[in-house]
Amino acid sequence: MKQGLIAPSVISLVPPGLEASLHNPGAGSLLAKFVKAIKIALVWDGTRKSAPDPTFPAATYIQSLNTCLEKTLKKLTLVAIAAAFFILASNAFGQGFDAAFGFGSITSAKATTSNGLIFPSERGGLYPGFTADLLVHHRMGIEGDVFWKASQGEYGGFNPYRPILWSINGIWAPHISKNFTGEVLAGIGAEDIRFYGTLNFSSFAGYTNYVSSNHFMADVGAGLRAYFWHDAFIRPEVRLYLVHNNVEFSSGNILRYGVSIGYSFGGR
Repeated sequence: MKQGLIAPSVISLVPPGLEASLHNPGAGSLLAKFVKAIKIALVWDGTRKSAPDPTFPAATYIQSLNTCLEKTLKKLTLVAIAAAFFILASNAFGQGFDAAFGFGSITSAKATTSNGLIFPSERGGLYPGFTADLLVHHRMGIEGDVFWKASQGEYGGFNPYRPILWSINGIWAPHISKNFTGEVLAGIGAEDIRFYGTLNFSSFAGYTNYVSSNHFMADVGAGLRAYFWHDAFIRPEVRLYLVHNNVEFSSGNILRYGVSIGYSFGGR
């Protein structure tokens, strides 16, 4: 059954036991109540999610919310460490470090039907994302990127889902002219398809409001940096993802195209 929209209320998503504690004057300061509400919003925020089961123990909810916050902080810490590493390595090797934010879309084969089952096409939607690379020798180096579907799609017309595509690649960035640099890359990664609306627990991710279907993939791509102000650039780009065993959709071949805006630290 298709799930409807829910009102953007935080308290309405709280199980009765926890809601009572939030309204209890002896439960703690107003700040403590606010923090609890924010924790709940982080897990259950969205427009296509069902309200939690009111019979679920409040203590379990609190544990899941704390786990979610800890995961978020760990991820932010890893991102900060990775960025610091790339910048320090760039200075140490005397080479370039480039970072960019971009957006685009994807296309794939049209939907197919097999044995009465419909396999939808994995195409369309806005895909924002981040890329970063470190050139270490003769304009060759390593690159990493992650792109995700900005809004949840509807799988089969009713189940909210979101693909996330990430990869680690070898990159070659040949200098073409004063204001233009090419990019050619290839590598491996994975596609994480998240289906929302189900409370799930795993030893790796903790409590989440989705289940994931992960697929190994290889990718190849190219781009062209056009420098327009100092070391800032705009980059049209294209990427072909070859997803292994992408059984949820009609094809494992996904083409992403888009444009990114970035900056070259340490020069062009």
